[in-house]
Amino acid sequence: MQKSILRDKLINKRGYSALAAAFATFIAVACGSAATATPESSIPLLTQLVRPSEGEVMPILATTQLQMGTQRVSFLLATTQSLVKAPEATVSSTFLGEEETKGESKQAIFHLWPYGVRGAYTTDLTFGQTGNWRLDIEVDGPDGPLSGSISLDVLEHSLVPEIGDIPPLAPNKTVHSVDSLDQLTTDYTPDPDLYQLTIGEAIITGQPTVIVFATPAFCTSPTCGPQVDTISELKELHVGEANFIHVELYDNPDEIQGDLTRGVFNGLVNRWGLSSIPHWFNESWTFILGTDGRIAHRFEGFVTLVELEEALTATLDEA
Repeated sequence: MQKSILRDKLINKRGYSALAAAFATFIAVACGSAATATPESSIPLLTQLVRPSEGEVMPILATTQLQMGTQRVSFLLATTQSLVKAPEATVSSTFLGEEETKGESKQAIFHLWPYGVRGAYTTDLTFGQTGNWRLDIEVDGPDGPLSGSISLDVLEHSLVPEIGDIPPLAPNKTVHSVDSLDQLTTDYTPDPDLYQLTIGEAIITGQPTVIVFATPAFCTSPTCGPQVDTISELKELHVGEANFIHVELYDNPDEIQGDLTRGVFNGLVNRWGLSSIPHWFNESWTFILGTDGRIAHRFEGFVTLVELEEALTATLDEA
């Protein structure tokens, strides 16, 4: 019953219009339609797109901060008409050095996002060296097999805190440090439970902590989804077992009032390295800290309830 109520809350949120507009803009650009005003956060992704030929698919990479080792890779797939929603896709990696070196081939699983409009494929890939890599992707489309490729850079070190790191503990704002919730979030229907603790206070409790950096009212890029609401759903499944914190990306949410040009980034955005990511605008990031305060899991871009539930359950089992 509780999950049904939360899903109704998601569907009724005014933020849906921004998501729908972003999707329409994405498809319009991908299909080579007339120029359309594009949210700034979408531009870096959309400018990578090239109109595909018959039998081709366009991958849109949702994880850009990749380094050596094994990690989650997420991507969307689109044709000129729509996003691809086949259950699985095959992903093969190749290192593009002086000579191409084949990596591994894995199955990526499709995860449908809230509203049923978009979804992304995710898998774990291992990168054995830094530098430029290519992902070759094959998937069954509605009219036959589709294939496409995308290049990515594997870094020696990530610009944001990595798994195993103790993250910056500068205090985030809570209900105890401001006069009203609209000073804490751009969310139109905020969940007060997400603003009770600072990150430092949460770590002291000895429980795992889920932290989401996101701006609910200005989630507009193709890889952005209703992450804060998904964290609230996760919270309802683990009441009393973990801490849940939303850090709004903007320091002055009550002053923006629909005009993002007034926005000033929260200081934690800089401290956690998000603003150092090339072309980053306001994509969400989610971190799960273990009982020792170290990062156990991290997710760039939207991550579904199913994936978060699996990661948090694993963290609780290790506690």
